[in-house]
Amino acid sequence: MTGPQTERAYPVRPLEGDDDSRFTVGLLFDVCRVIERHGYPPVARGADLVELQLALFRFLYGPSERQAQA
Repeated sequence: MTGPQTERAYPVRPLEGDDDSRFTVGLLFDVCRVIERHGYPPVARGADLVELQLALFRFLYGPSERQAQA
């Protein structure tokens, strides 16, 4: 079944080729604050920040070419 209720809005294409000015550190920190407000531990360690940034990137833009070929 396809239609407006089943079609996904994400992933999207970056605004400018491989670059998107919306994907900033500020966006990452906003997501961190939302997670914390919902009762999760603060995202304060470098490795956790990197993993969250990667997960957010994959959600917004989809898998990379390398992942798609694997």
